[in-house]
Amino acid sequence: MNQTKNYIQWIREKVGQEKIMLVHAGGCIFNEQGEVLLQRRGDCNMWGFPGGALELGETPQMAAIREVKEETGLDVEIGKLIGVYTDCDAMCPNGDRYQSVCIAYELFVVGGNLVCDKNETLELKYFSLDDMPELFCKQHEELLGDIKARS
Repeated sequence: MNQTKNYIQWIREKVGQEKIMLVHAGGCIFNEQGEVLLQRRGDCNMWGFPGGALELGETPQMAAIREVKEETGLDVEIGKLIGVYTDCDAMCPNGDRYQSVCIAYELFVVGGNLVCDKNETLELKYFSLDDMPELFCKQHEELLGDIKARS
């Protein structure tokens, strides 16, 4: 594989828009007030937890750390596994279809500053667990339910 391409671009060149399996990793960041950080996504203009797809050779933990940095500007450490979410068929705005496996962790901020690139991330905001916006997919709703059950 050409190292200048990411995995999704590489596989899509081979299969087009056919349904594929993707593994995603990310998680939940709380602030001192117990609010959770969400990202308003550039691809669908809806809210979700920060995270994204694994690249070849990455562990889920490595991907979660990289994706959170790319999407929020924050440096994080991995905490406990919150859950693995597998019941999600999805379609990207461009028509690409996939089944997602999402691995979610507790994440702890160790550095960086919140930054929106206005492309992949339109807005970053902390929300109270009692006042959450609609999330962009079933997996993120299930993750939220697990977080609330732990609180």
